[in-house]
Amino acid sequence: MSEKTQKSRLGHWCRWLARQVEHVLALAGIGFAFYHVCFHVSRNTSGSMSPTIRGTSLKNGDWILTERVSYKFRTPRRWEVATIRREDGTLVMKRVVGLPGERIQILRGGRVLIDGEPIHTPPSLSFIKYLPCGNVHMDKVCECHDGYYVLGDDSKDSDDSRFNGPVRHEDIVGRTWAIVAPRARFGFVSR
Repeated sequence: MSEKTQKSRLGHWCRWLARQVEHVLALAGIGFAFYHVCFHVSRNTSGSMSPTIRGTSLKNGDWILTERVSYKFRTPRRWEVATIRREDGTLVMKRVVGLPGERIQILRGGRVLIDGEPIHTPPSLSFIKYLPCGNVHMDKVCECHDGYYVLGDDSKDSDDSRFNGPVRHEDIVGRTWAIVAPRARFGFVSR
């Protein structure tokens, strides 16, 4: 084989390799942009959503995947877990209980009333017993106005709408979608 043929083959192989690297980098860039537009991963550092989402520190908290697209096309639904950005920039996960325009009340024993009527709690959430304190203490009624009334599943350890009032729609980052780590807890955060 002549030296010219060898150089031609080497040049062809180098161009092919450069195209492959270019394709991989383009796909990585598209994947990176897709992730940043549609998803967010964060670590839970609070026991306020236990047992649904666990963790008490950066060392032992569940890694949570938040999906950021669906709430651009629809509003949060009752009993969904939403990821919320607080005024200080921290992200917290809470369960949506009260919707805009509703009036919420929590009775002793944890029964939730919406507009004076008891609401049905899904059987999968029968373990939740909300404590009437803060703005719903002593059978007080809290108006949601144009916000969402959110509560932690571990009611005694949750800094939620009972103390901070309803959450504005623009403060909701997205739907808490899945636990991605640790592997033993991998799965969707169900409604």
